[in-house]
Parts: sequence; C-alpha cells; structure tokens
Amino acid sequence: MTGKIFRSIMTVVIIVIIASFTIVMGILYQYFSEIQENQLREELHGIAIATEQLGTSYLENLNNDKYRITWIRQDGSVIFDNQIATKELDNHLKRKEIQEAIISGTGHSMRYSSTLTESTLYEAVKLNDGSILRLSISRASILVLVLGMMQPFFVVMVIAIILSIFLSRRMAKRVVAPINNLALDTTIENEVYEELAPFYQYIKNQQHQIQAQIRSLRQKQEEFDQITGNMREALVILDKSNCIVSINPAGKSLFNTDKSCIGEDVSAIDRSFLMHRAVDEAVKAGRASFSSDMGFKKYHFDLSRIDANGKRRGLVILGYDITEQSNAEKNRKEFTANVSHELKTPLQSIIGASELLKNDMVEESDVPRFLGHIHNEAERLVKLIDDIIRLSQIDENTNMEWENISLKKVSYEVKNYLADIAKKKNISVIIEGDEGTVYGVYRLIYEIIYNLCENAIKYNNEDGNVHIFITCNGEEVKFQISDNGIGISPEDQEKVFERFYRADKSHSKKIGGTGLGLSIVKHAVLYHSGKISLQSRLGEGTVIDILFPQRNLEIDRD
Repeated sequence: MTGKIFRSIMTVVIIVIIASFTIVMGILYQYFSEIQENQLREELHGIAIATEQLGTSYLENLNNDKYRITWIRQDGSVIFDNQIATKELDNHLKRKEIQEAIISGTGHSMRYSSTLTESTLYEAVKLNDGSILRLSISRASILVLVLGMMQPFFVVMVIAIILSIFLSRRMAKRVVAPINNLALDTTIENEVYEELAPFYQYIKNQQHQIQAQIRSLRQKQEEFDQITGNMREALVILDKSNCIVSINPAGKSLFNTDKSCIGEDVSAIDRSFLMHRAVDEAVKAGRASFSSDMGFKKYHFDLSRIDANGKRRGLVILGYDITEQSNAEKNRKEFTANVSHELKTPLQSIIGASELLKNDMVEESDVPRFLGHIHNEAERLVKLIDDIIRLSQIDENTNMEWENISLKKVSYEVKNYLADIAKKKNISVIIEGDEGTVYGVYRLIYEIIYNLCENAIKYNNEDGNVHIFITCNGEEVKFQISDNGIGISPEDQEKVFERFYRADKSHSKKIGGTGLGLSIVKHAVLYHSGKISLQSRLGEGTVIDILFPQRNLEIDRD
C-alpha cells in the first residue's frame, strides 16, 4: 500500500516538474532571444554611424570582443573583420542578411552549428556608400540553456521527492496504523477493524506454533553447529539442487570462504572438474570420492547422497587432510627405490669382482687391485647403510644425548680428520670467528660440519680455499662455510638437499659419495630447530649459512 501511494505521488510530481521545466525554458529562451536581438540592432546602429564618419580606423581601434564586426563592399568582398583576416574570408554577397540589407537597407539571419550546439545571430545595415556593415553574436541553443538549468532543476526535483516521500509515508501510516497497532499476544476485542478479528486470531495461533518450532530447530542447530564446529574435517551439506545448506568452520577455511556461500551452488566454493564429476557421480551412484591438491596440502573427499522416502534430498561432502600420509607414501616409495638402486650398485661391483677372482679369471698381478676394489665398494656400502640408519633415526625423532657443543672445536676436529684429503688437492681450510657454543647432539653436529666441509673440499679446485666463519649475536649462532670451487647451478640449488640427489652426476661418480650427505645436514639442522640457506654460482663457489638458536633446547623438547 505504501509503495502504491509513493509511486502515484512521484508520478504526478515528475510530470508536473517536467511540464513546468519545459514551459519555463521556452519562455526564458524567447525572452532572452528578443533582448539579445534588440541589443544587437542598437549596437549596430551606433557602430554604423561612427564607421560612416571615421571609416576603418574607427573599427580597428574599437575594442569589442563581444561582437564580430564585418564590413563588406557592394560586391561581397570583405573590407574589415575584427576576428579573422580579410584574405581568409570568402565572398559574403550570397549571405542571407547581406542580400536583405542590399534590398531593404537592413538584414537579419541566424545560423545553427551542430558541432558547437549554438546559433549565431547576424544583423546587417546598408551604409550610405552602398557597403554593408554586419554584426554577429553567438546565441546559446535551447539545449545549452537546458543544461545550464539542470542544477536548479535537480534541486527542485530532489526537494519534491523528499516531500513526496514524507507525504506518502505519512498517508500510509494513517491508513495502516490500526493494523500495525494490533498485538497478537493480547485480546483483539473492540478493535477498529472488527471484521478482521478471526483472521488475527488464526495468525496468533500460527505464531505460537511457529515460535515453538523455531525454538526446537534453534536447539538442534546449536547442537549440530557445536558438533561440526569442532571437527577437523571439512563438512559441506548440499540440498537436492546442489546448493550449499551448511558448511562448518573447517570447510570455510579449506575453501577460503565464509557464510556468504550459503545458498550458492557448490561451484561457488570449488569449480574444479574433479568436484563437479564427483557430485554428478554421487547423485547417480550414491557415493563418490576423489583426492585433490588444495594449496600446499592434499585432501581426500568423500561424497554421499542423502535419501529420504525414496527421493534424493541432498549430498554430504566430507574432506580430510591426507598430506602427511601422501607425503609419507611418496617418500617411502622414492626412498625404497633410491636405496635399492644405491645398494645394488656397490653389490654388483663386489659380486662381479669376486666372481672373476673365484673363477681364476684375474691375473696374479691384478689380484690386489681387485681385492682393493672389493674393499672400497664394501666400505662405500657400509657408509651408505650408516647414512640410511642415521637419517632414519632423525626422521623417527629418536632420543639422543644433548649437550653443550663448541662449533669451533668440532670444526677443528673435522679439519684434522680431512687434512689428508685437503692436502692432496692443496686446499687450505681456514676457521675463524667465535666459539659458537650450542646445545645439541654431538654426533649430528659433527655430521653437519663434516659433510659440509667434505663437500667443500671434494667439489673444489686445485689450490682452492675453504673458509669457516662462526658468529654469535646472543640469540643465534651463525655457522658459515664457503669455498671457491665449481659451484652449483641455479636449477640444482633447490634439490641438493634431497636424498640421493647429485648436482653433477659425472663429477659425483668420479669422487664417490652416497648422495645422502646434504640430506643428513638438512634434517640434522631441522632437528636442532635451525635454519639452512645456500648461495652458489657456477665456477665461483658456494656459501652455506646455518643458524642455530643459542638457548637451552632441553626445555623446548620436553
């Protein structure tokens, strides 16, 4: 009712305003046009008298930018123009106002420019010598005048709209006030609209029933929200149209959405083909499942159809994080494959050499060389097994003995142990900086420094340098080892800490190694809650930084 009253008043107001605006614009335009024509004629009369007396000199000294003044000979050529050079003007003899002035002594015309949206008014007078003097002025078109009046027009319209809103609301309130003032929780006798009493009694009964149902539903909803709100799994419930009915906090976090998705199609939270296919399959078959990468994690989704009375009522989507299981399975397969390959290589070499010795196919002089080869491969096999066991201990977070360890002291121990290897390539190992005492597992700290220092020597050039620098800032201990060796390519830098990965396959095969050294370093650093970073350039060398927290970690580990 209020809307109808408002629309009626607004229609009348708009029609009146538009009609008034149109009439006023017509009257104003006609009024100003007549004033402008009269002023132009009077100005032309005065200039014509002065021109006949003083000639061109008067026109040249006349400072009047309001009008355009043009003096024309009887043949139509221009004698003077105060805005355009006379040589640029064509003959004016055929202009309407000129023709009228020649015939009757005065002439008048108006020409419209669609590009400038304005008209030009011309007034001409014939002088005593037969020449024509013409004045012209631009006149704004009715469109320009309308545009100029738009602001006051809109002000009037806004005021009218405000008044109409006020009046419509006031009128509507008077009409519906008796209905709005009725209270359903009290008796409705002796009311204004007595004929509506049965209707309101029915509404009152319905209201009590609805309130009871709402209380029951609210209680059930609170219980449901409490249960699903504490779930780690993502739960999404769809209706029979595949629109979202409910989504728990874990689901909102997983799909990066909020409650605004309620009522939207399931594609509002997941547009992937896998989800679309699984929904279709669950609708048809009753169940469906799939796994998908969500950001940096992997999730598995189970979809189940909800049936009631033999009809489909909706779908339930349950998603849970399987990142750890997936990564564990992937790492297990990769590790098993790599271990099998790495163990197989030295074993095949040992078996091949031993078979040759067993079948007396080796010259007596070559026997020591073959035995040495078997011994070296056996040592390599033992070292590989030791590295695998050490990695397994770190992965399983095996309890190990913790103590205060000096990084500088361990560095000197490693330097002395690798002295022979460094001497063969004439590589100098320099240790500088603070003592660098950290709380950790001695065997793992030794492995970190040993593997880094061994790699820095093995992958260095002849007469190279290895520089170890240790600094403390009160909160962290920084262990830095740098060399001027062969370096690591950018594409290999992110992979060198992976198990069994070798950046330079040919060089690694030549100098040996299990491919687990840097992987042990990385996991040992993480075991001590440290951070490791690498910078390297081919042909220039490598710099590795390790940051250890300088605090007693025994409290954190407990």
